[in-house]
Amino acid sequence: TITDAQGKADKDSQTYERQDFWATTSNKQLNFLQHCKTLLKINGKCAIVVPDNVLFEGGAGETVRRKLLHECDVHTLLRLPTGIFYAQGVKANVLFFERKPASENPWTEKLWIYDLRTNKHFTLKTNPMRYKDLQEFIKCYNPKNRHNRKESERFKSFTYEELLQRDKVNLDIFWLKDESLEDMENLPDPDTLARDIAENLESALEQFRCICEKFEEKP
Repeated sequence: TITDAQGKADKDSQTYERQDFWATTSNKQLNFLQHCKTLLKINGKCAIVVPDNVLFEGGAGETVRRKLLHECDVHTLLRLPTGIFYAQGVKANVLFFERKPASENPWTEKLWIYDLRTNKHFTLKTNPMRYKDLQEFIKCYNPKNRHNRKESERFKSFTYEELLQRDKVNLDIFWLKDESLEDMENLPDPDTLARDIAENLESALEQFRCICEKFEEKP
C-alpha cells in the first residue's frame, strides 16, 4: 500500500512470475504458499497460516490446490477461530503438508480437518485463546503417529478423490451446525454478535478488494 502526499492510499498490485511456481498470480497468500513449498527439501515439513480465500479461490487458487495435493502430502487443516488476530475479520487456517519426490500418483491420501471455529468465540482481551484450547486438536493430530487417527465431532477426514470432486477443489469445508443460527433463543452476547458481524464484513470487503485488483490488472 502506497500513501501519497495528500494521504490517499493506493495498493500496488504485482504479479509474480517464477518458473518454480505452479501459477502466476497477484494473490500474495497464494504466492507465499508456493514460495514455502519451493523452500522445502524432499520430505520437508511445513505448517503455514493461510486465509480462507486460499482454500476456495478459483483460477490460480484451484491450480495451486490441485498441484499441492498431488505433489505434497497435505494431511491436516486446522480451521482457526475468529477473534485471535489484531486485524479484524481475519479468517485463517493452519495447513500442514510435506514435500514429496516427483510421482505420477498423488501423495495426498486423506486430508484431516479440525474445526476449531464453529461455535467458538475468542477475543484478544476478554477471552483470548490459550494453549488448553488446542489440547483436543493436538490429541486428534496424534503427533507420535499421525497415520493412526480417529474421527471425532470436530475432526473429519476427506479422501483425495472426495476433494477433487468438489467444485474448484474447494477445501473450505465445514460440517458442524452453527448453534447461533439453530437456536434463536440462545444467541451469543450482543458484543459477540457485533464482533462476528464486523469480522464477516471485513472479510467480505477484503475479498472484494482482491476482485477489484484483478479487474485493474486487465488491459
